[in-house]
Amino acid sequence: MSPLLELRCVSRAFGGLRALHDVSFALAPGEIVGLIGPNGAGKTTLVNLVTGVYRPTAGEIHFAGRRIDGRRPWQISRRGVARTFQIVQPFPRMTVLENVAAGALFAAGARGVEAAKAAAREHLAFVGLAGQAEAPAATLTLADRKRLELAKSLAMRPRLLLLDEVNAGLNPAEIEQALGLIRTLAARGLTILIIEHLMRVVMAVCSRLVVLHHGELIAEGRPGDVVRDPRVVEAYLGSRWAARAGPAP
Repeated sequence: MSPLLELRCVSRAFGGLRALHDVSFALAPGEIVGLIGPNGAGKTTLVNLVTGVYRPTAGEIHFAGRRIDGRRPWQISRRGVARTFQIVQPFPRMTVLENVAAGALFAAGARGVEAAKAAAREHLAFVGLAGQAEAPAATLTLADRKRLELAKSLAMRPRLLLLDEVNAGLNPAEIEQALGLIRTLAARGLTILIIEHLMRVVMAVCSRLVVLHHGELIAEGRPGDVVRDPRVVEAYLGSRWAARAGPAP
């Protein structure tokens, strides 16, 4: 099966700072892959490269068989790539419905405002915000703003969804609800790359992990194997996690 997303020797520097160096990996259609690593490892920079916010200093990024590095963010989004942001910033003066309809109208090419609103209502129902459709986005709790962020991304009709710290700030019950949504999306065939610091989250939903450290890919593979990799233990997880994980099966 051909990969949906493929990074080939991708690097990105900001002046003298090397944010990513020679990173290569691929995502198959329908996978949930976790992107982990310490703060400053280059995770969000990688997402910004895939979505066109930055251009690689070197290397290539391919999506659905076509090269996308160098394309503008709106061009990449219309090809089927959507993302959420670690710090959610909805349009505060617009209603919840209008926030989601904007994605359907301008990124997914909905045929008019009413069609965009109809699509938005479906996505709001999926994430559990149907009852707050007419509320100003500024009035939502953090957990509901996270749900709104997900609905906005889904309104773009993506084939690939990049989730940046979607569970940050949520309590355990809210995290379980978010995991349920992620599993449902994957079951529908959506490919997901999730940046996450909570290891119990990535261990629960990801079929594969990619680990960055100082901008370099240091490990990739099944979660059970990656968390026992000595390089990952030293750079990110620590010996206490390794002891809890136990020996490789």
